[in-house]
Amino acid sequence: MAQMYADVPLAILHTPQFETGETDPFTVEASHMVLSHNSFIRGFNSIYQQAPRVKAADKADFVEYCIAWHDCVDAHHHYEETELFPNINKACGRTDLMSAAVEEHATFFGGMGRMKAYLQQEGANFNGDELIAILDSFKDALHSHLKAEPPAIVALKEYSTAERPIDILGIADAAGKKQVNMSFVLNVLPVFLLNMETADFEEGMWHDVFPPFKGVVKWVLTKAVPAWHSGRWRFVSCSPDGSVKQLAV
Repeated sequence: MAQMYADVPLAILHTPQFETGETDPFTVEASHMVLSHNSFIRGFNSIYQQAPRVKAADKADFVEYCIAWHDCVDAHHHYEETELFPNINKACGRTDLMSAAVEEHATFFGGMGRMKAYLQQEGANFNGDELIAILDSFKDALHSHLKAEPPAIVALKEYSTAERPIDILGIADAAGKKQVNMSFVLNVLPVFLLNMETADFEEGMWHDVFPPFKGVVKWVLTKAVPAWHSGRWRFVSCSPDGSVKQLAV
């Protein structure tokens, strides 16, 4: 029987802005990163909770959902390594500021790769227990990284001076836009937007704030776009209004 989504086995993170009340750009950007990371965590948890219960008729769609989650997390970390981190280093006049984060990526990339390869090979014949075992192999490393990265962004404020200000919000925005194309919007973005709980999280302070979509744009991205491949998106943890929901299975 389908159950209400729960934040297990990976715990949701709190934003630096909520915890400290600070509103400087570095705290804001780190908080946006936490919100993104929480979407990855809820997506992981939704896969973990539903994998043992998926019926044969639903498995093909579930596999596509899992692969979309993989591709979303993979794209995020790829853009960090190729765009965000190099531009942070350049702005700070350094070459190694985010090297620890890159090293952390390597601790779970292998497990994520095994997950995708297994699902592509087995398709609708995948075994729920085998999928869970693969998820268990990298879940702690993934969660450790997602928790460690935002404080590293906050710490960058020490490199921003009146003589050499660092526009961390602008750097992150420019880097993020480079990963978006039509294929990403149709095949990956829904797994990100529909695993983002904002209605009640941190007293609702991020609702209609992040992601920064409003009106028609928000409707298109959270309702119209997911109508394409709707079968796979039914496994998400949240509704378009940002509330956690009952899982599909």
